[in-house]
Amino acid sequence: MLSLNPWVVAILLNSFLIAIAWIVPKKLLTPWGYVNAWVLGVLVWGTLGWQGYTVVMFYFLVGSAVTKIGMAEKEAAGIAEKRSGMRGPENVWGSALTATICALMTVLVDSPFQELLILGYVASFATKLSDTSASEVGKAYGKSTFLITTLKPVPRGTEGAISLEGTVAGIIASIAIAIIAYLVGMINLVGITCCILAAFIATNIESLIGATLQERWQFLTNEVVNFINTTIGAIVAIIIAWGWTL
Repeated sequence: MLSLNPWVVAILLNSFLIAIAWIVPKKLLTPWGYVNAWVLGVLVWGTLGWQGYTVVMFYFLVGSAVTKIGMAEKEAAGIAEKRSGMRGPENVWGSALTATICALMTVLVDSPFQELLILGYVASFATKLSDTSASEVGKAYGKSTFLITTLKPVPRGTEGAISLEGTVAGIIASIAIAIIAYLVGMINLVGITCCILAAFIATNIESLIGATLQERWQFLTNEVVNFINTTIGAIVAIIIAWGWTL
């Protein structure tokens, strides 16, 4: 049976999918967003195969769908994502740079570090999907939103605001993507727990950053904070897993 090089498959598959996405009327990414998503998809398939690709596609599709929830109301309130939720290159790498680094590093190390990096890859996307879900559901449906540092009521969409509805949505999102990763054989049952805990911790740290530092430091754009958030999620998951095995 003919066996294609995974990098060849990665280039052909992503070129095909991007070509389809380019011509469909409903766009999820900007033109440059699609170009950068192509690069991301090639790197992920080339290093982690269809399993890693399944995880990033699940994140992308669910994250895009969640962003569209209550879009009209969020736009009217001025708290919606820019470009009606279409992602650009800065969004692609703000969300996926940590995962990409983990994926690339897996080809340089052996077990058990390879498994830990794969866990970090999954945990970074679990963290980002949790953060996206918590934010978007909270902005759309949060009945009461509170600043994480003071627990005082604040308007929906405030940086550092949390809500019960958003928090529950974020936890469900991290569980869902961790289960997907488990079903495709990337992580085990312990890994699911690590991802859920790491996502919860990192998402709340991200809210703390939003409430305390983001408005003071101009370099802390949403994309930079997303990178910090996903990096914390990956590191926390790896530390929990490492401690679990000691």
